[in-house]
Amino acid sequence: MRKLMLFSLVMLFIACKEEPKQKNELAEMKPAPKISVEDFFKNSEKTSFRLSPNGEYLSYLAPYKDRMNIHVQKIGSEEVTRVTGVEDRDLSGYFWASDDRLVYTRDKGGNENFHLFAVNKDGSNEKDLTPFDGVRSQIIDALEDNQEEMIIGLNKRIPQVYDPYRLNINTGEMKILYENPGNITGWGTDHDGKLRLAYMTNGVDNTILYRPTENDDFKEVITTNFKQTLAPQYFDFDNGDIVYASSNLGRDKTAIVKYDLKENKEVEEIFVDTEVDVDGMSYSSKRKVPTYISYTRAKLNRKFLDKDTENLFKMLEEKLGADNEYYITSSNKDEDKLLIYTGNDKTRGAYYFYDVQKDNLKHLADLSPWINSDHMANMKPISYTSRDGITINGYLTLPIGVKAENLPVVVNPHGGPWARDSWGFNPEVQLLANRGFAVLQMNFRGSTGYGKKFMESSFKKWGQEMQNDITDGVQWLIQKGIANKDRIAIYGASYGGYATLAGITNTPDLYAAAVDYVGVSNLFTFMETIPPYWEPYKKMLYEMVGDPNTKDSIMMKANSPVFHVDKIKAALFVAQGANDPRVVQAESDQMVEALRKNGVTVEYMLKENEGHGFRNQENRFDFYNSMITFLNENMRTKVKG
Repeated sequence: MRKLMLFSLVMLFIACKEEPKQKNELAEMKPAPKISVEDFFKNSEKTSFRLSPNGEYLSYLAPYKDRMNIHVQKIGSEEVTRVTGVEDRDLSGYFWASDDRLVYTRDKGGNENFHLFAVNKDGSNEKDLTPFDGVRSQIIDALEDNQEEMIIGLNKRIPQVYDPYRLNINTGEMKILYENPGNITGWGTDHDGKLRLAYMTNGVDNTILYRPTENDDFKEVITTNFKQTLAPQYFDFDNGDIVYASSNLGRDKTAIVKYDLKENKEVEEIFVDTEVDVDGMSYSSKRKVPTYISYTRAKLNRKFLDKDTENLFKMLEEKLGADNEYYITSSNKDEDKLLIYTGNDKTRGAYYFYDVQKDNLKHLADLSPWINSDHMANMKPISYTSRDGITINGYLTLPIGVKAENLPVVVNPHGGPWARDSWGFNPEVQLLANRGFAVLQMNFRGSTGYGKKFMESSFKKWGQEMQNDITDGVQWLIQKGIANKDRIAIYGASYGGYATLAGITNTPDLYAAAVDYVGVSNLFTFMETIPPYWEPYKKMLYEMVGDPNTKDSIMMKANSPVFHVDKIKAALFVAQGANDPRVVQAESDQMVEALRKNGVTVEYMLKENEGHGFRNQENRFDFYNSMITFLNENMRTKVKG
């Protein structure tokens, strides 16, 4: 599904540089049969499998009245109990909080003010644990060794920041653990669930606070500029002063290190990749050992630190194929029963149940069994060089059964913008390829994972060098003879929506059509309407995007598409959720209004029950069917102004 997360503020796969061949290697195959939008975007029959802590029960999300709800069954039994009955909107997520009780999250119409609910595995005793209007909850620690409680964050007292609470999952009783002074943006616990870390910011500089026990005062460990990363992953297993952390202090690429919080020093570099940042580090709670470090080049890679874990993944590759990616998504407390997700670029994936003691791997469900992977296109890692000499990595998906020559192309910049595209199944991309479009995705400068220098090269470059990276990718496709220069469209969501609007205002002759999905149109109004819980990061956003109170305002106006609608020649389709807290409806309204005042016809889809992206499947069906119709109508010939 589309990456919609706008402006991920936590700063926290061998790169295949092969260029696409002039002829699609599948050109001798017949084109794939037309697959319906509904098949690409309807809910899975079963997904998001989880194991109860005791390993006796299996849960999953499945449709009930077209909404994804929790279902539970005892392992070895065919009897299924539907636990929840939500009818207005799919659940946002859920997990087992104890052997008998599950916790799930939901918001109202996409407003992202998530409430936590708890319910027994038989569907009884359902309770809203955070029944506060206009308040957003977050999980700090699920307390896997505590069957009664969890630690959560609520911005109930101060909308801009979260206080930590110890919450009883049965009664809803809660007790504040520490009163946020107003500048703490995150909290960390040790393996015993003790609150021992806090993360403080003044908007630009980030400070780690630490205390040896909950009876001690928090003291400053280190303060760094937001461009630097020292992010504790978890405490060493003796719960002392040492943490495993991701760090780019003194280096360009983020590494996994051991860091002494008491002495404020790095004591060991465990792993650093030469090309990309690490993604994170996993561990075994039962055996108390680090298991692997993940990092993403063109595809996912792992540096194994534990032989048992390495052997597990080798077994999965041997039995299920080396071309897939594998994740352990859930385990029981004893870690002898595991749920495995496997997927690739041509299938939404499948879940398997693995009994470690019996060495028995059992298939549970395919997420989209109605899609034939032979009819899906390959997502090929590519790279090209920007006009100022920077290597831009990305992915090219070509429709199967046709020559890779003179094709209609949809350019698809990702959201974030401080995020990245990765290899794997993307229903949007596969839909477009199925309709005969080549799809170009690129990790333009500022995309995460490519080091500190690459990240910083995006600061205050919206609509400028960041946009040039997208344009240079299009020109690269044209020069290769893959793209038909008169049949190129651009489509993106969130920041990708901004890049779409910037593309048709900066380079109006390049695109025949454009689709802006919950995208920013005006950098000034965007800054004025950020959610309250982003306020602590506002100074950081000023450095990364621009400060409207300084001379940056000239640059921001020059790079706000709403002020340049007179340049637009491409046909435009805009889609927006009315409850979007990140890119508010006014961002789309003002763009559409400006175009219509200029005499330009623009298609506008507004969904009253959606937020930052469409969650309900009937809205997804409507949007993607409309998008395909729009592209087909406007990419036959170049649209002239």
